[in-house]
Amino acid sequence: MIDIGPGLAIPLIVLMVGLIKLSRGPVGAALSERVRGRTAEHDPALLGEVDQLKTRLAEVEERLDFAERLLARRESTEQLPGGVQR
Repeated sequence: MIDIGPGLAIPLIVLMVGLIKLSRGPVGAALSERVRGRTAEHDPALLGEVDQLKTRLAEVEERLDFAERLLARRESTEQLPGGVQR
């Protein structure tokens, strides 16, 4: 048998109790379903909402890119030849 000192016994017991509690809760249920090969079914409404959010995000990225290009062009045209550079 393994000789565990008194300084290590209590943390090991606490760890084991915590793992048992975790495995009997919703996390353990989800892990066991995944091990069995079952996965949650996809909600069509949720998938539609995700697609809509992806579309909106792409539009926002395009607008941001346009604004960045516009600002970069404005800074280069505001500088006078021979003037003080910022």
